[in-house]
Amino acid sequence: MRTRRNFLKTSAAASLAFSAIPIIGADAPQRQQRTALVGCGWWGNNILGEAMASGECKITALCDVDQRLLDTTAERVTKESGAIPRKYRDFREMLKEEYPDVVIVATPDHWHPLITIEAVKHGAHVYVEKPISHTINEGRAMVNAARKYLRVVQVGTHRRVSPHNISARNFIRDGKLGKLGMVRAFVNYGGGPETPRKNIEPPKELDWEMWCGPAPLRPFNGSLDFSNPWNGAIHPRGFRQYLDYANGTLGDWGIHWMDQILWITGEKWPRKVSSTGGRAIKGPPILTAEEQTSDAPDHQIATFEFEKFTATWEHRQFAANNAEKGESVGCYFYGEKGTMHVGWLGGWTFYPVDPKEPVLREGPKLNKPDDQNIKELWADFIRAIKTGSTPVSDIGEIQRSTNMSLLGMLSLKLGRSITWDGENELCVGDPDANRLLVRKYRKGWEYPKI
Repeated sequence: MRTRRNFLKTSAAASLAFSAIPIIGADAPQRQQRTALVGCGWWGNNILGEAMASGECKITALCDVDQRLLDTTAERVTKESGAIPRKYRDFREMLKEEYPDVVIVATPDHWHPLITIEAVKHGAHVYVEKPISHTINEGRAMVNAARKYLRVVQVGTHRRVSPHNISARNFIRDGKLGKLGMVRAFVNYGGGPETPRKNIEPPKELDWEMWCGPAPLRPFNGSLDFSNPWNGAIHPRGFRQYLDYANGTLGDWGIHWMDQILWITGEKWPRKVSSTGGRAIKGPPILTAEEQTSDAPDHQIATFEFEKFTATWEHRQFAANNAEKGESVGCYFYGEKGTMHVGWLGGWTFYPVDPKEPVLREGPKLNKPDDQNIKELWADFIRAIKTGSTPVSDIGEIQRSTNMSLLGMLSLKLGRSITWDGENELCVGDPDANRLLVRKYRKGWEYPKI
């Protein structure tokens, strides 16, 4: 049987070629990249704004299954850039008609693999939002496709280019924290019990069948207007808490902080993973013909055992309070010389073990809207395209970070710990766990294999 190790060995030549050969745009840096956006929602528009602001891109096409989002985004592009992008409801038609240089994939999570793979097959470089995939083997297929077709695939883990995250990484790697013993990653926000939402007919502007795509076809409980996008409905933003389409808070927020753990420490994968959690406050999930709730856990704790340290994850969607000072998100790195909190809106703080030494801080440098660093990540993406080099959030590295989140969810679903062979991307001696590395696609869609 061909193992992951064998694949990496046999693809070495392709990787060298990828890093050495200039690709689209390298021979004509003055030409703007013909850029298409798939997924015209909130975050897709954040990425789109930076693509237009870079001056490197001309938005030639937009794609979304919701005509409302498609139309408003097209109006924005014309207003801000003067371009008149062509509009599509099916990404496959768009790719066949347009053959763009660059594709932005900002759809719900369950669509990331198929769109990314099809885009690189059509010769496009891809900026895909995190998490890259819904299951582990989808992510492997995405990496394989990027390497096979020699395309740059950048993932939206923009904290890798945030100035305070970079300096925190340098601080820890320079030995100022001393030997690392433990990392605690967390995202804790308020919330409460969940009231089921009524299932209704999708609005006429939305192709709900296509929105669900390869995932299960659930009844629609979304909004007929977008005045309150955080209302718990699947569409437009609530999909992250529905496990048919995403992987809850660990799959959404968690990927950022799992990536920080690997990026800062230089580790590639944990050896053992265990997780517990549930819906203690939201209550049992409900799915009937009349109504439904989300089904992701409202709290979760996961433990990742590495050779030299242990990392934990925790999230909570209830009990918002002032008892726990500091930010609600981030990582605490615990070392022999002190504790480093790498956060978001508050930057980083180092608390030394020696009380005579000063507490050190560095604030963030974030962009509006939504306090992010997409601008810097987009610039790195274009640089990689022009030079044929590896981007800072390359799909190969972020696949491993995504795997950490997915393994935490896999352990939760199994109700027990798993031992992970990161080299071959298999759960050791565990057929039941390995069956969860993939999932069955809905009729008409084929699970990706590259």
